[in-house]
Amino acid sequence: MLMRAVLFAGIAAVLATQVPSLLAVATRQPGNTISPNFVSTEDDPPDASAPIANGGTMRLQADAQGHYTGNFRINGKPVQGLIDTGATYVALNESLARRLGYSGNQLDFRYAVNTANGQTKAAHVTLDRVEIGGIRVRSVEAFVLKDEALSGTLVGMSFLRKLASYSVADGSLSLKQ
Repeated sequence: MLMRAVLFAGIAAVLATQVPSLLAVATRQPGNTISPNFVSTEDDPPDASAPIANGGTMRLQADAQGHYTGNFRINGKPVQGLIDTGATYVALNESLARRLGYSGNQLDFRYAVNTANGQTKAAHVTLDRVEIGGIRVRSVEAFVLKDEALSGTLVGMSFLRKLASYSVADGSLSLKQ
């Protein structure tokens, strides 16, 4: 229980320190109708008047703690995940990795990674696909941590970077493929 509380506090601290810097990345230009919270991986800002198909967008409401969680499908399996912009990669625990089909032979815990609970060992994997709503992203890098080091699933920048954009406004996170 204490481990979970410390992990949650660490995640909250990372989110509190990283989200404001991500929101300040975009600058508002004259005549631009895009929110200043807009973050894009495209070279040109999207046409704000263009229609957005529901199949390629997803909006998540913040929970009471200000976190964005969603029902993902990873390699076709349902997974509850927390979007963590402070995490470089998607992070899953060993039990989930095994449920997703990664065997002991594929999980080589040789990488030292830093977490909110300190340093631990992790195995690098590439997820075939990560989906939420109508968004589907292929070949997403992830790290698998031992169950005692991570109780849930963190959806980090290795997923978000593959989107066309994501933005935070009015208590919701919008994802666009």
